Amino acid sequence: MSAEPAPSASAPEDLEAAADQAIAAWDVDPQEAVTALLVAVDFLEAEADELRAAMSKAVGMSRSAAARSD
Repeated sequence: MSAEPAPSASAPEDLEAAADQAIAAWDVDPQEAVTALLVAVDFLEAEADELRAAMSKAVGMSRSAAARSD
């Protein structure tokens, strides 16, 4: 199983509409919209890293407990 996310199945029109909405949310300033989106991506990447670490720890603890019970 790959750690890479599956590509989005969104149609180009849907992506364009989402981009237009993001730009509109920042008073039509594309640089502010892109900056906000980059901050959001960084936050989500940090969250994903924390979840991966927690899952890795949980799997390790589970394997350790299973090995001790054998």
